[in-house]
Amino acid sequence: MDKQELKEYKEFSKLLALKSAAVIKKYFRTNVNFERKNDKSPVTIADKRAEEIMREMIKKEFPDHGILGEEFGEDNPAAEYKWVLDPIDGTKSFICGAQSFGTLIALLKNGNPVLGVINQPILNEFLIGDGNTAELNGIPAKVRQCKNLEDAVLLTTDHFKVGKYHDQQKFDALVKKCFLYRNWGDAYGYYLVATGYADIMIDPIMSEWDKLALIPIIEGAGGKITNYSGGSPLEDESIIAAAPGVHAKVIEFLK
Repeated sequence: MDKQELKEYKEFSKLLALKSAAVIKKYFRTNVNFERKNDKSPVTIADKRAEEIMREMIKKEFPDHGILGEEFGEDNPAAEYKWVLDPIDGTKSFICGAQSFGTLIALLKNGNPVLGVINQPILNEFLIGDGNTAELNGIPAKVRQCKNLEDAVLLTTDHFKVGKYHDQQKFDALVKKCFLYRNWGDAYGYYLVATGYADIMIDPIMSEWDKLALIPIIEGAGGKITNYSGGSPLEDESIIAAAPGVHAKVIEFLK
């Protein structure tokens, strides 16, 4: 992808974020009703309408592109370019009136994420990365140069879910090793790592729409993102994103 093409996709992703944000803002803290999906996770009209608007925009602007969204599935799966959408990553936070959620937008070329967005509609924070650079509202975003676990801020979305898929005792030992541990999770946890306010974010289970946007953002901000064993984040459903100075130490600690 050349620079001009990448620039055009970045500009379009900003439009997607702005249009979906307008919908989400309208429903935030309105006691919006929610349904439970087959996996028991909640979904609201804000999730559905925000994804619908983004899908409509993509189909109009790039009719030959594919789309994969959390709420409405996949269109044109064999396309060279595919947009992957999670309209509200952190719906549980959203329905509780908390601001620790975000809209995730990824662009894939031949299956590889080349562009990622975390947009926080309420705080008007637009974080975008392309694997080489990352920017927050036009200002370069960088991970913090943390080198010791004892100085690190560790985040995860759901503490008890770790033990369902991995070794809870090792994770709990890592928690005790780190300086600070909080459940500031979902998309916003990765935002905090990419912008230098946290050092480690771990999720034991993620869907494609949860993780694909994170890869070019974390890498663009100078961080390292892998699966739980240190391999490619595309290989399975787990994610560890961290400052490069502590990432290998986290992997070793959890083995």
